[in-house]
Amino acid sequence: MEKAQESTAGAGRKVFFRRKKTCPLSGNNAPKIDYKDVKLLSRFISERGKILPSRITSVSHKKQRTLASAIKRARNIALLPFVTK
Repeated sequence: MEKAQESTAGAGRKVFFRRKKTCPLSGNNAPKIDYKDVKLLSRFISERGKILPSRITSVSHKKQRTLASAIKRARNIALLPFVTK
């Protein structure tokens, strides 16, 4: 009886292949994180003005901390908005 349940549970399912994400801010030709580079920073902000998490943007942990501080610094000197309505 157990054997029948095992075979029907996995039957007909495709194997899902997930490619390992690489950090877009690491590597040879990667852009340098700078609070004055509004175009780069706006790629990592949602349309509501929130900082996107690293699991969505695939940024490494070290670069995510640098990115967050650069975004906060740009917000303080009014290069980026805190919130958009």
